Amino acid sequence: MAEKKSNTTPGTPRLHGEQSSTGTGTPPRSALAEAFQRTPIRRDSFDRPNGFPAFDSTPRRFSTGAHGIPMPAPQVFAAQLASEQRAQLDGAGCDGDGGNGSGGGGTAGSRNRGGITAREAEGLSAAINKFSFASTTPSFARLAALTSPCYFHKRFGDAVDIDRVLEEIKSDDHISHSRLMQTAASVREVSRQLQRRPLKRAVRNVMIITKARDNKLVELTNELTGWLLETPRYGRDVGVNVWVDSKLRKSRRFGLAKILEKDERYQDMLHFWAPALCLEQPELFDLVITLGGDGTVLFTSWLFQRIVPPVLAFSLGSLGFLTNFDFEQYKRQLNHTMGDSGMRINMRMRFTCTVYRSAASQLPNGSNNTAASSSASLSTTAANSPTTSGNSSSHHTADKIEGETHEVLNELVIDRGPSSYISSLDLYANDSLLTRISADGIILSTPTGSTAYSLSAGGSLVHPDIPAILLTPICPHTLSFRPMLLNDDMALKVSLPASGRGGAFVSFDGKGRVELGRGDEVVVRASAYPFPTVMG
Repeated sequence: MAEKKSNTTPGTPRLHGEQSSTGTGTPPRSALAEAFQRTPIRRDSFDRPNGFPAFDSTPRRFSTGAHGIPMPAPQVFAAQLASEQRAQLDGAGCDGDGGNGSGGGGTAGSRNRGGITAREAEGLSAAINKFSFASTTPSFARLAALTSPCYFHKRFGDAVDIDRVLEEIKSDDHISHSRLMQTAASVREVSRQLQRRPLKRAVRNVMIITKARDNKLVELTNELTGWLLETPRYGRDVGVNVWVDSKLRKSRRFGLAKILEKDERYQDMLHFWAPALCLEQPELFDLVITLGGDGTVLFTSWLFQRIVPPVLAFSLGSLGFLTNFDFEQYKRQLNHTMGDSGMRINMRMRFTCTVYRSAASQLPNGSNNTAASSSASLSTTAANSPTTSGNSSSHHTADKIEGETHEVLNELVIDRGPSSYISSLDLYANDSLLTRISADGIILSTPTGSTAYSLSAGGSLVHPDIPAILLTPICPHTLSFRPMLLNDDMALKVSLPASGRGGAFVSFDGKGRVELGRGDEVVVRASAYPFPTVMG
């Protein structure tokens, strides 16, 4: 008679009542079998139909050392449960004299306050010793790493050490495709959780940005400033500190003297900001309020070239793609934002744009760019970025002079300027030649800027949450070159070839228009400093 095969997973202890595969009866129960019977084990993360892990919607955080430990066997669950039972046993106050009033530790069938017998306790201790893993990390961290199928725990922490995660992935030479797939899915889940999580912090310093020459907006700034100063918050009988544009210090419509007459404490609470303060101490402000349109929001991005505080934009201008709130409801909205519920933040992508001058470049009109040379630093392109075979040229090996750098929220535009000749531009993606552009110019737009100049030039609309770079040509002299969406991890470089007929001009969010000469380059990358806007 053929021997009956067992359906039990190798290494899994049989539960009480399960028949042996040989038909000889039920084996005696061990402490591990008792543990499996009492507590259900969650195994869906390790059951892999068709070789793929089971996904769930539980947020995860990165582990500490999972790359150095193989995938856990079923006995790992027993070790985890044994550790928990041992902790429960030690916490129950079990001693050697007390078990049910008998000498020694009591009989084998007697149970202590922890709920297990002395024999089971011995079995649990043996299981712990058997599955004690040699490691320099704490036992809790080892156990968490063993029970995690990838680089994430089941719980979502307050922060993610991305450098540690990248180091783990880099050092894991034998990562499987299933682990890589689940890690990527978990990273997207972390991003979604961060977007949904409200930011709860005390707003004690509020900055107001408005148009100092608009009389109506100056009057509204006066109204908002007075309300913020006098509304009690955070256990005080006064409001928060307010920072106003220094141009309004002597404005009669703003009425500084009348505001300070209401309460003498306002003199220490009302301050005036200047662009230098935004550049040097951006962390001073807890919230930025803009009164105007989209141009005022772009000006805010221009002020904060690195860290940007959360921006709450009221719609008081001609365009309102970036302004979500009605000023007539400002009291209700600010009470909600500065209250216990907190504020939801949308991290809008920005570009870091850097101009590199060719060491031998001459602008078409023969002038020298003093703004670029005054703050220039010499950098060798060949040393910083390897060239791709077949795409090397003289300007790849020449020294470059690093010029100005700007953080861009909407778009970077390179156009031919007043020249009557068509622009010839070389576009590189990660140092590989992508295409040669013959057009009036190109637009490199963020998803936020897809509703601006890029849309007028025939570009696509892109949702702000999509991490992408939108490339839109301006009047291209070809039938095949059309708008493209590129990955945000690309480093794009636009250079003017030495054989080009003329120069070009580059502008950053409509500001800082700079002339480019032959051999000059503009490098565009996704910025490490996004633009946080308060969501409704």
